[in-house]
Amino acid sequence: MRIVFLEEAAQDIQWFRFYYRSIFPEGSAKARAHLKAIQDTLAANPYAGDPSNIRKDIRELTIPRTPFALIYRVTPHQIEILRFWDIRQGSGY
Repeated sequence: MRIVFLEEAAQDIQWFRFYYRSIFPEGSAKARAHLKAIQDTLAANPYAGDPSNIRKDIRELTIPRTPFALIYRVTPHQIEILRFWDIRQGSGY
């Protein structure tokens, strides 16, 4: 299934890039690899993430070995990434 990053998620990706470029450059390559792997998993298994406690139609999928998670919803034609959330901020997305 096709994955689409919505506008707010695109802004979150900027933080992800800044974090790994400026704060933790040693982890950058591995973090990108984990992100790619989790996108492949999600495309093949749209319901792989856990249901959100906030809304029924939203799911959360943590990116292994990073402080980030994909917050998404599954539609009939695509997976919409709503946020690329830094989970250290809590669950107030």
